[in-house]
Amino acid sequence: MDTGCLVALTQTVNYDIEYVGNVKSAVFGGEGFFFASLKGPGHVWLQSLPFSRLAGRIWASAPQAGGQSVGEGSVLGNIANIFEK
Repeated sequence: MDTGCLVALTQTVNYDIEYVGNVKSAVFGGEGFFFASLKGPGHVWLQSLPFSRLAGRIWASAPQAGGQSVGEGSVLGNIANIFEK
């Protein structure tokens, strides 16, 4: 698991960071080379984007950055927008 996708975990889960790859992949490989290893009983909460990319997307859609509200496929569609005005 990418370490940037981990949000929270219970105390019963053992968490460790592992280096994956070799020197060649570390120099030429692209994104991260460290992954989280999670073992044991318990609960783990993940997010689909690493925190840095999630924060970038939130900032890009914020009004002060010139972003606009974009519907993300809600079951309610535009019905929820009536309450925003």
